[in-house]
Amino acid sequence: MAAMEDDTDESASLNEAGEPELVSKNGATLVVWKWFGFRPSDTHQSTIFCRTCKQAVVAKGGNTTNLFYHLKQKHFLEYKKAVKAREELSASTSEVVRPKKMTQQTIDIALNSCTPYDKSNKRWGELTNAVTHCLARDMMPIQSVEREGFKKMLKTFDPRYKLPTKKYFSKVALPALYEESRTEVSNALSSVEFFASTTDMWSSRTSDPDMSLTIHYVDKDWKLQNKCLETTRVLKEFLSSWNLQEENQVCVTTDNGANIVKAVALNNWTRLSCFGHRLHIAIERSVKDPRIERAVGVGKKIVAAFGHSWKRQRALQAAQKELGLPEHKLITECCTRWGSKQRMIQQLLEQEKAITQVLAADKTTRHLMLTWQDTEVLDSVSTALSPLLEFTDVFSAEEYVTISCVKPVLQMFNNDMLKVKEGDTELTKDIKTAILDYMNKSYKDSVTEGLVNIASFLDPRFHSEYFSESESEAIKVQVMSELKHLVPHQGSTAIGFSETPHTSTGDQTNQGAFFLKGPVSGKIEVTAERLSSELSSYVNSPPADSECDPLSWWKVHTVNFPHISRLARKYLCIPATSSASERLFSTGGNVVTCQRSSLKPASVNMLVFLTKNLKT
Repeated sequence: MAAMEDDTDESASLNEAGEPELVSKNGATLVVWKWFGFRPSDTHQSTIFCRTCKQAVVAKGGNTTNLFYHLKQKHFLEYKKAVKAREELSASTSEVVRPKKMTQQTIDIALNSCTPYDKSNKRWGELTNAVTHCLARDMMPIQSVEREGFKKMLKTFDPRYKLPTKKYFSKVALPALYEESRTEVSNALSSVEFFASTTDMWSSRTSDPDMSLTIHYVDKDWKLQNKCLETTRVLKEFLSSWNLQEENQVCVTTDNGANIVKAVALNNWTRLSCFGHRLHIAIERSVKDPRIERAVGVGKKIVAAFGHSWKRQRALQAAQKELGLPEHKLITECCTRWGSKQRMIQQLLEQEKAITQVLAADKTTRHLMLTWQDTEVLDSVSTALSPLLEFTDVFSAEEYVTISCVKPVLQMFNNDMLKVKEGDTELTKDIKTAILDYMNKSYKDSVTEGLVNIASFLDPRFHSEYFSESESEAIKVQVMSELKHLVPHQGSTAIGFSETPHTSTGDQTNQGAFFLKGPVSGKIEVTAERLSSELSSYVNSPPADSECDPLSWWKVHTVNFPHISRLARKYLCIPATSSASERLFSTGGNVVTCQRSSLKPASVNMLVFLTKNLKT
């Protein structure tokens, strides 16, 4: 009976092939065990068998590496299934969010993280000053400190910092920063001997008129400096409020606005007309021709047609790629910037084939195609104006000397750039002639010509290079007269006394000065002969390199030309354009926005001043 019962149990555990069915591993969690098992009689599960081929597989200590290797070598399809099942299981388990391990904070850390800084704390002052500087330098609305995003950002930077209110910044922090910055500017101006200025009027978004003043000077280290002083409505009070003497102002650079010209004349100030504004007027007058107006008008319509349709823009890009043209976008002109008109013309001529291909494909835009007459007119205009395009940007700089380059540039206009050439069309000749006539006439005024000539003469790169012999002699006489006025009068025979330049005691080249007879105080007598000799030495000195900074040259050679260097400091600070005041218009527009249209004039003046004068 016992034997019969054993036969019955064994037959019940057989599979279809008559072999015993394998049992799964006890407590198995890895997917690979789906393809392996043990015989029912192996109660200790010591020998592993493959369910597919029924072969025994060695895997000591339950290591599954050999199991995967067996599937890979013997049953590759099953191996791929096992790998996929393992990856799916791994991805599902990685999505499980495990709770973070809780750690207990120390008492000091807990107290410091929740206790805000006291207002007398140094860290609180540093953060508040940084926020104030950010508001002023970047022209941010003061109400930014009450916005949630701004608060969250500062909270993230330092949780202990409590941001002051908007009223604190507007009534305390910004006025204090303004007074501090104003004191720094005032201290810098206290040692300035000569300065030039620019001024202009502009209207804010609220149509309130404002007048700005910037001054330019060469500091003791021979660096060209510029400061924004005021943005108010009374020109006469500008200089007196900063303790600047009118007699030390060399000139004021302005545009040709009738109100500004009249204001400068009423104050009896020397005025220099903006070179960029003069050039703009000359070019605008030269292109007042019906043919040019028609061609430019068609060009503006073409630009508008592409600007208002993304389909045409996409078609233009495709045409540019097909024709091998640069993928440039079309630009339109700005009526107050002649350079924008020239750039628009250049783009139209460059992209003419692509534009024609796109416009011809649509019957609603075929009438906008440029005719050959329009193309010839635009080409004539571009030929005349393209050489002048870079001068506006060059003369608008504030970091280097520009006034001394006016004379050389006018000479270049007459002898090269605007000189009528053999291959020029009649229209090109007319444009060049009109520009030249206006520019030459603009600088024939005796005062303007005197400023430009002396500045060019005092530039060590030029000397008398751009003057005739008679002009050079006249300039020398004028320079000599200025030198005599610079030296304070002492007695009747001598012109005056001048301080000897400071030299280091270790300078071997100046040791001979100990044996010279002279005043013990360090002052030397300045006679007309000494000034004339210094002037002759400067004129006969070799010119500086064309790429040299004239102020750097004067810094080195001040010891050789102590009196002429004072004249250089006086005249080389003059800006050739009024771009500094123009830039204040943009700053004022960013300050007086739609959200801040109710700012009072005093607040506008303070914010513009801080934006332009704060150091980064």
